[in-house]
Amino acid sequence: MKQTPALDIANPDLLAIIPRQSACVVEVGSGSGALARAFKAICPACHYTGVEIEADYAKASARFCDRVVHASIESLDEQTFESLFPSDCWIFGDSLEHLVDPWHLLAKIRKSIDPAGCVVACIPNAQHWSVQARLACGLFRYEDSGLLDRTHLRWFTRQTIVEMFTAAGYSIVDGGSRVLDDAAKRELVLPAIAAFARAITADPEEAMRDAVAFQYVVRAVPV
Repeated sequence: MKQTPALDIANPDLLAIIPRQSACVVEVGSGSGALARAFKAICPACHYTGVEIEADYAKASARFCDRVVHASIESLDEQTFESLFPSDCWIFGDSLEHLVDPWHLLAKIRKSIDPAGCVVACIPNAQHWSVQARLACGLFRYEDSGLLDRTHLRWFTRQTIVEMFTAAGYSIVDGGSRVLDDAAKRELVLPAIAAFARAITADPEEAMRDAVAFQYVVRAVPV
């Protein structure tokens, strides 16, 4: 199944939390190379490796990466995987949710990443108000992109993102939520989300806050 269409514009929130002192970066799902281009413009001395499963995207990102591995990160043989180290920053820009076992991969990276390194990621929020609204009326239909992207294999919320990184041996030290300009629509739904939370004795304020984020951006360090 072809992956989500690659964007030609770098995610500014993800770019902002990549450490500027990173010497060896690995981006899983390098797509069009937009993020590589943006980061190399800031830190030209950085060695930037892209890992990309789609042949066309691998070719596109090769314009901006120092090296591109055309393969699934989860299917790499041990020799090729180890060739991605030493590295001090791994980037997952909307790619962890496409993996079969992101928990295992993060733990595997943890074993070899520079002790002072980090993982940065942008991850869709399955708790977004629009997903909850669709579930409430049975309209959970896969789409070509977005939160219901048909190529997503895993689904995460704020809480389960924290749990995934913690279980893999990391601590989240920076990040935040990415919020769409959808206030008019979401304000109609948030009271219902709060009411549902009360009905199951959960925190309604927290439930509403967690329903606003479209994606979460995080930076995690090994512990």
